[in-house]
Amino acid sequence: MTAGIHAVGLRRSEKVQMLIDIGTNGEIAIGNRDWMITCSASAGPAFEGSGVKHGMKAIHGAIERVDISSEGGVHYQTVGNGRPRGICGSGLIDLVAELYKAGYIDRSGHLVAGASERIRERDGMLEFVLVPASRLETGKDIVVTQADLANLLSAKAAIYAGAEVLARAIGLDFREVERVYIAGGFGNYLDREKAIAIGLIPDLPVERIRFVGNTSILGADLGLLSEGTWQELHTIAESVTYYDLINYPNYYDEFLAARFIPHTDLSRFKSVKHWQEVEACT
Repeated sequence: MTAGIHAVGLRRSEKVQMLIDIGTNGEIAIGNRDWMITCSASAGPAFEGSGVKHGMKAIHGAIERVDISSEGGVHYQTVGNGRPRGICGSGLIDLVAELYKAGYIDRSGHLVAGASERIRERDGMLEFVLVPASRLETGKDIVVTQADLANLLSAKAAIYAGAEVLARAIGLDFREVERVYIAGGFGNYLDREKAIAIGLIPDLPVERIRFVGNTSILGADLGLLSEGTWQELHTIAESVTYYDLINYPNYYDEFLAARFIPHTDLSRFKSVKHWQEVEACT
């Protein structure tokens, strides 16, 4: 997180900014040049490709974009435009949002049996066929299972709840945040509207949200190339206040509330109204 704070310039900002690094430990920082506070939320590795049946890192062949048409057609794009081998973090975010929009999953993330011919039962569990075996050299379908969806919703809930609790702990409203930086090893793409639609990040105007890639690597590289930057990293590490989420009395309740799409409290995601209307019509 120290490297990320430096990479996005949070410590140099006059206005309040937020950095959300989406990884196994979802790390969140809020602050400006006068103060900074951080926390860490145990999100698990789902958005990094682990704990998901066909999840993978954002390398050649990873599905990074997904769209489901109104007719039920599934369209995707892979890293490097190669044959699909699996699905990475940005693709998983897209897929959850598109499944919800299409009415193939409900707000709790459960696949709806019979909603699509791509939803089937295997080994006593529902799964969604993203890419059929006929299109793959391996001869095996690429699927997302009900267990995968549960892991993804738990991961997104931990990240959103962490950001929410950290802001509340210092009496800050998300609307007071001038810029939100989203970091993580997603490759070169993240759909901000879909990340909001599933309740992964706060509901703010997309122009105030910026995807900045892997800031940990960028900040570390800068530190190795410049002695001044190396000293700056030490200064950041010494000046940041760490907030332990366990100290917040209702953190677990916040986590459980955030496990729904986009959240149990729909007033926090007013811009997602059109997605909710789609579900209501299915």
